Amino acid sequence: MVLIRDENDTDYKIISDVTKAAFETMEISNHTEQFIIEALRSANALTISLVAEVDSRIVGHIAFSSVTMSDGTKDWYGLGPVSVHPDFQCKGIGKALIQEGLSRLKTLKAKGCCLVGHPRYYRQFGFKNVEGLVCVGVPQEVFFVLSFDRHIPQGNVIFHDGFKANGQ
Repeated sequence: MVLIRDENDTDYKIISDVTKAAFETMEISNHTEQFIIEALRSANALTISLVAEVDSRIVGHIAFSSVTMSDGTKDWYGLGPVSVHPDFQCKGIGKALIQEGLSRLKTLKAKGCCLVGHPRYYRQFGFKNVEGLVCVGVPQEVFFVLSFDRHIPQGNVIFHDGFKANGQ
């Protein structure tokens, strides 16, 4: 049984530990995800920050923060990082976090969501690679977009500066 809830002040250290563990052996990671979450939180840029609990233990986390579209489109958000402790991966926890987060974005009247992620994983949620919207410096095959109103912004998407955090 998985409980998805909003993070609270007492969760921060555990979220950092779970995030670090989740990305520790991932070759495509720069191993900065826990620093990104801390930077977004410090900047008050976390629009949605959810944890997944199993038996009252935090085993997963997901963050959503607003993004800037160069064409001026408003109400778009970036998904990430999302992490599940290695002992609990492949059990549907990441999927539950993503689905709940996307549902909450829609409740906030968001227009869409974008992310940088694994090409095979995010398509199951409706994310697509699109032409006309890019994240500079990110290969198009790992940049994904999900529009909630069928409008796709054009130009560049800019994630919050917290995504540049590296722990230094």
